[in-house]
Amino acid sequence: MSTALDTARRILLDPGALDEPALERVLGDVTSHAVDAADLYFERTVTESWVLEDGLVKEAGHSIDQGVGVRVTCGEKTGFAYADEIEPAALAAAGAAVRAIARQGRTLEVAAWSAGTPGPRYADSDPVASLDDRGKVALLTAVDAEARRCDPGVKQVIVSLSGRRSVVLVAAADGTLAADVRPLVRLNVTVVAERNGRRESATCGGGGRFGYEWFAVEARALGFAREAVRQALVNLDATPAPAGSMTVVLAPGWPGVLLHEAIGHGLEGDFIRKGTSAFAGRLGERVAAPGVTVVDDGTLPDRRGSLNVDDEGTPAGRTVLIEDGILRAYLQDRHNARLMGSRATGNGRRQSYAHRPLPRMTNTFMLAGPYAPEEIVAGVDRGLYAVNFGGGQVDITSGKFVFSASEAYLIEHGRVTRPVKGATLIGHGPDVLTRVSMVGNDLALDPGVGTCGKDGQQVPVGVGLPTLRIDAITVGGTGSGA
Repeated sequence: MSTALDTARRILLDPGALDEPALERVLGDVTSHAVDAADLYFERTVTESWVLEDGLVKEAGHSIDQGVGVRVTCGEKTGFAYADEIEPAALAAAGAAVRAIARQGRTLEVAAWSAGTPGPRYADSDPVASLDDRGKVALLTAVDAEARRCDPGVKQVIVSLSGRRSVVLVAAADGTLAADVRPLVRLNVTVVAERNGRRESATCGGGGRFGYEWFAVEARALGFAREAVRQALVNLDATPAPAGSMTVVLAPGWPGVLLHEAIGHGLEGDFIRKGTSAFAGRLGERVAAPGVTVVDDGTLPDRRGSLNVDDEGTPAGRTVLIEDGILRAYLQDRHNARLMGSRATGNGRRQSYAHRPLPRMTNTFMLAGPYAPEEIVAGVDRGLYAVNFGGGQVDITSGKFVFSASEAYLIEHGRVTRPVKGATLIGHGPDVLTRVSMVGNDLALDPGVGTCGKDGQQVPVGVGLPTLRIDAITVGGTGSGA
């Protein structure tokens, strides 16, 4: 049976007449000057995308991108170069470019290879080949038809489908030799519905690390169409959200994006090391209410944010960041972990071979608590029930955030009542965790649509949350009151 390392050798090294001794020579060359660490990152990604708009295929694209990134670190300095060709001359030229940051002193010895990749968390599938072009168009067309069937008020439907397969290989001077084969698919449905001259839109979708066949199981793709229509129709009935300080109940699943943005980024090692995070220097302190436990887990099977190994060759892990309200750990790549005297947690991630790795989240979520969702809502006299979020902004240094709710309802006398629109949640990440008063028993992960941006790099991620009650959070709106 072929392993990820076998696949990586065949696809990435063999065409350029490269082998492991050749990689050792390149690493030996870049470490002949005094550096702390060095690694090579090879990647080949095949990507396709389809867009169906109003029943017609408007876009179809296919691309192949491959290359190698060479990195050395010396103290806090990083030297990085990349080549679009995977062959000896290009690799040597990239290696020569990064040596400029080296200092005077003893050279770094290249360790013997220690090859290994943990048991696969997803199948070595090829999404692009998992369905022929006719089948892909049929899938898009069926989703379009289902959305239009749901309600005569649906005026526009846009369905997008994307798939990719990345083969990566990491070789480092410490002896790391690791590979991964990463499938990834995503389907999105956007609908515009109209009633009495008013128009509202909504988007729904899902995906993960598998082939296109996943969308046919239990008619998942058609379910996304129905859900997008439902959200658009709800927004047609929505009235302006009230403003003021009130209790907010977050629904399970995708609202975990607030946790990701407002808290998760502040726990990434580079922000911690530089002292620019509101959580810097607070290990062992209470940063959240009792009962709040937050985890980053890259080992979940088939999830969008999961990895077998990260982009530095470290096995993906499960890191408990906050345990029962106490800050326990940060998310680390190798570079920041070395500088902080810590350990890498399997969170070194990069957009591609042309980017240097950064500490990034994988699947970040809050564990379930003891309360039934109905009990949480029943205890709220006046508040907001936030089901879905759109855009948001976070200041990592201060922890302040603003998030827009794309689907929300009033809670009145312990009951979820009428829908509202234009609600924004305004708060402070470390403070909002201390205001959590009830954690539900219904943890759910998002359907597989998350993409995280940092320093100009985009990587796939997952989020999750149980039903959550937050007391006294500021809600921005244009309504006159509940």
